Amino acid sequence: MICTILARRLAREGYSCVTACNGREALNHFYKEDFSLIISDLKMPEMDGMELLKKVKALNPKMTVIIVTAYAEIDVAVDAMRLGANDFIMKPVNLDLVVLSIRNALEKKRLEDELETYHRNLERLVEERTGRLQQAYRILKKAHLDSVKVLTEAIDAKDPYTRGHSDRVRRMSLEIAKSLDFTEEKLENLEYGALLHDIGKIGIKDDVLQKQGPLSSDEYQYIQEHPLIGVKIVEGIQFFRDKIPMIRHHHEHYDGTGYPDGLTGEGIPLEARIIAVPDAFDAMTSLRPHRRAMALEDVLSELVRCENKQFDPLVVDIFVRKRIYKS
Repeated sequence: MICTILARRLAREGYSCVTACNGREALNHFYKEDFSLIISDLKMPEMDGMELLKKVKALNPKMTVIIVTAYAEIDVAVDAMRLGANDFIMKPVNLDLVVLSIRNALEKKRLEDELETYHRNLERLVEERTGRLQQAYRILKKAHLDSVKVLTEAIDAKDPYTRGHSDRVRRMSLEIAKSLDFTEEKLENLEYGALLHDIGKIGIKDDVLQKQGPLSSDEYQYIQEHPLIGVKIVEGIQFFRDKIPMIRHHHEHYDGTGYPDGLTGEGIPLEARIIAVPDAFDAMTSLRPHRRAMALEDVLSELVRCENKQFDPLVVDIFVRKRIYKS
C-alpha cells in the first residue's frame, strides 16, 4: 500500500515508477531495466535494504539510492550513507519531502554527470565552458545545502517547540561572522556547521526531548550526549568532517564549565563560540514545555551577564551591539 501511494504521488510529478515488495524483487527489476533512482526501506522481507544497497552499488557505484528509515534505525541509516546511500527520509514519510528529496538527488546526479563530462574534455573546452562549470558548481552547492536543510528540518521536527531553530541559528551566526571578517569559504563552512549543530538530537528519545516539565539530572546528562551523537553521525562523511568541531563544541563554556570536553576561552573553536550565542538566544526566546519564552530585554541581560562565563565576550558584544538578533 505504501509503495502504491508513493508511486501515485510520484506519477503526478511526472516520474515513472516500478514497485517491489522486497529487496530481492527490486534487484530482479534492477537487473532487467535501467533506473535513475531507487527508494528503499531498510526493513524488508527476503532481502533487506542494506543488502540491496550493497548489491546495487557493486553493480553500479553511481546509482542514486534514497533510504527510508525510522528514528530507531538511525545508526543503520548512517551505515547506509557510508555504503553509498545518497539521502535518507524519516518515517512517517512526508510525501512532499519525498518529492523534494528526489528532485535534489536527480538534479545533483545530473550536475555530477555534467561535471564529469566537463572534466574529461577540460583541456579542449576550458575557456568555453568555465562560465557554465562555475554556474553548475553554484547550483550543486545549493542542492547540497538544500539537502542539509531538509535534514535539519527533520531534526527540528522531533521537537515542535524548536521548529526552525537550526535555520535561525544559521542566520544569526553568519551575521556575527561577517562582523568578524570571515572569508567566503569560512562563512560557507559555518553555515553548514550552524545548520548541523543539533544533528545529534536525532538520537535523543522523544519522551526526554519533549518532556512537559524540568529534566531530571539523569535526563539532562542524557541530552548532553547529543554533540557526541552528532559527531558519530557525520564523522564518516568526508564533506562534513571539517564541521565536526562546531557540532562537538557548541555547548562548551568560555570558563571551562561546558561539555563535552570542558574547553576554555580561545581553546574553543571560534565557530563554536559564535554558534553558542544564537543557540542560547533562540532557546531562551522560544516557548518550552516547562517554561514560557523569556522577554527580549531579559534574554539580552542574561547574555551580557554570562560574558566570560558561558560566552565569548566579543561574540556577545557584536550580537547585542549590532542587534544581530533582529537579522
